[in-house]
Amino acid sequence: MNIKKVGNVILAVKDLDKSIKFYNEIIGLPIKNQRRTWVDLGTSGALLSLHPASLTEQHGNALESGITIGFLVGDVKSAVEELREKGVKIHRDIVEKDAGKNAVISDPDDYLISLFEPSFSDKAEQTGGYHGFTPA
Repeated sequence: MNIKKVGNVILAVKDLDKSIKFYNEIIGLPIKNQRRTWVDLGTSGALLSLHPASLTEQHGNALESGITIGFLVGDVKSAVEELREKGVKIHRDIVEKDAGKNAVISDPDDYLISLFEPSFSDKAEQTGGYHGFTPA
């Protein structure tokens, strides 16, 4: 097997329209491809793909035992404030560790989303920086 890169992260969602609105309008991921039962969001790197969840399968998520989506942000504090104003559920407020600052929010299906602002001890490691959810 010769895997080149992660192509996409696929989420089974209860309400496709509600999830599209969350990830596109609130988080700001652009829609790359959209079909009736499948939507790809993002521009480069791995895509976030949404499709309708099964009505019979159990749904669940936890930081320690489930799926968490991670986004790099330039300023986790302003990102959390922005999302809080938009009514997004904050699962865990900002914590600071050696590697950087992190907060966790929930999407409409209670999937967890990690917002991570890395700390660079050597500023030369930081290329371009980040503002909100998008690269500068």
